[in-house]
Amino acid sequence: MLHQLFVGALLALACFFSPAAHAQAGTAGGTLHWSASRPLTLADFKSRPRPSEAHAALTSATIVAQVACKGGQFTGHVQAAFDPTASWWREPGTATPRLLRHEQLHFDITEVYARRLRQKLAAVRVPCAQLGSAFETLAQGVYAEWEKAEQQYDRDTNHGLKPEPQARWEAQVQQQLRELAEWADEAA
Repeated sequence: MLHQLFVGALLALACFFSPAAHAQAGTAGGTLHWSASRPLTLADFKSRPRPSEAHAALTSATIVAQVACKGGQFTGHVQAAFDPTASWWREPGTATPRLLRHEQLHFDITEVYARRLRQKLAAVRVPCAQLGSAFETLAQGVYAEWEKAEQQYDRDTNHGLKPEPQARWEAQVQQQLRELAEWADEAA
């Protein structure tokens, strides 16, 4: 059966970071960063489901955000990341392109909300002493919107089983990615 369960996000606040630490954050744990030119493949799903899991697949996607004040200036970096070691297919031999598209869209939705967080962070104009609380407020708001969208996506599509709602969601998310293109990660 074609199902998917969304796994929650990680929003990490690093008050101070060096360029070396920033570069390492992108590869920690073997995560894959969202890229328009590199969609997910079946081989990216490296974990196995628990016997109690009822779903056919699980995508573990996160939003990793780092913010800091350097020389009195706010800096930040946000990435949508996919964790292969926490993502799985129940029966890889029976995986369908439709299920993979459904799983990819979970990752695409994560990128939409990473872009929204980048957009909000670009507008932050607070003293460095208030950065932590300002970031936490912004991140919590974006996270709540993202979680709601993920849940609505699975409800509307019945975890990808309903082709028409799935197609609508695919079109809607692609439109949102285009509208937020200015806030795409330069490395993606």
